[in-house]
Amino acid sequence: MRVVIAEDLALLREGLVQLLTAHDFEVIEAVDNGPAMLRALLTHRPDVAIVDVRLPPTFTDEGLQAAVKARTEVPGLPILVLSQHVEQMYARELLSDQNGGVGYLLKDRVFDVRRFVDMVRQVAAGGTVMDPKVVSELMIKHETGPGPLHALTAREREVLGLMAEGRSNAAVAAKLFVSEKAVSKHTNSIFTKLGLAASGDDNRRVLAVLAYLNS
Repeated sequence: MRVVIAEDLALLREGLVQLLTAHDFEVIEAVDNGPAMLRALLTHRPDVAIVDVRLPPTFTDEGLQAAVKARTEVPGLPILVLSQHVEQMYARELLSDQNGGVGYLLKDRVFDVRRFVDMVRQVAAGGTVMDPKVVSELMIKHETGPGPLHALTAREREVLGLMAEGRSNAAVAAKLFVSEKAVSKHTNSIFTKLGLAASGDDNRRVLAVLAYLNS
């Protein structure tokens, strides 16, 4: 699996290169700034890109801007964004384009090597991965008050939060100590309450998470 990495911190960049190489990824280029990242993505069209939100030269949202621009040039290009802090705006921006795999993780998730590698593969396969801390903060913010999530029960909001982390029905069931059948019932109820017509469960899961982030 071919990977492009964009990270300005040299130690973390080299650490990611070594970590991914050890797990059978091919790191075709590792860069430290936004313009170089955009060039690398458009030149190599990797299976997945791992990018920092804040990159030179502006150290604002240079990485995100380059990622969004690359996805306009290469529709569906899988992007996994790394950030130092929880920044909800970036999560919403990334998910606004539902074409292709996307992910948003805090940088300290890299230290859980097995989980991180699984998430990289999930994004490369077209999945959606959200950092549990981002999900938790969003859930606290939107537990009450009007909006598309207000109609959900407490259990349904819990299931949706785990879905937003990129967990399958089986993984959600294991986390909540319930059956997969129960999780399937909850997800169908979530889809119905959010007005998501049948169009394939994978697509509806992304739309449900997007509704969750944009509520």
